Amino acid sequence: MDFNFILLFIDAAFLQLPDFLGGEGRMVLGSDDPIVGRGMDASMALILAMFAVTGFGIMLNLFNSGVRKKMIDQVKLKRIMKETRGWQKERMAAMRSKDQAKIAELGKKSSYMNKMSMEMMQMNMRPMMITFVPLILIFYLVLPVLFPYTVAISPISLNVIPGDMFQLTCTAAQAADPEHVCTTENALFLWAWYFLSSIAFSGMIMRLTKTSMDLS
Repeated sequence: MDFNFILLFIDAAFLQLPDFLGGEGRMVLGSDDPIVGRGMDASMALILAMFAVTGFGIMLNLFNSGVRKKMIDQVKLKRIMKETRGWQKERMAAMRSKDQAKIAELGKKSSYMNKMSMEMMQMNMRPMMITFVPLILIFYLVLPVLFPYTVAISPISLNVIPGDMFQLTCTAAQAADPEHVCTTENALFLWAWYFLSSIAFSGMIMRLTKTSMDLS
């Protein structure tokens, strides 16, 4: 799995932190009377919110990439990635062919490769210690005032992960509940639209800023 996606997934999980602690969680991320779209037709307000949240996603991705570029030695990171992936590929090939001599030879390097993998993970996680703070401040202090609880409509349900821990869209039961923030089935929550927008643009932004983890 692409490590960029894992980092985005961790970011999205942090946006639901109160939900994990028994609080309101993602429902906090939005307003009954948002500033963006106030006084507009409902459909126009929704479109404006969609593009505005996407803009926030792009800006935060640019900020994250800038921090990564400053804090991470990209040459060293890619060297470690190439070395560890090459070792893993050789090891898997040896295991499939049941070449015990090769497996034993590669096994001697396992401690070193585990150390390299840990170093790579630390290099990638270090920038998150800086980017996490503005992310939380923006999502808990700024965006809930600007935008409604849901900012887009999906043609299908996107709740592919079982349970309520990572719910992207409103369910039919939630939409039918007059006390729930969802008014339409398959409406995307504010944080969910940010998450999907970030996924869509992160690869392009990382390539433009030369902070991609793609070795090709």
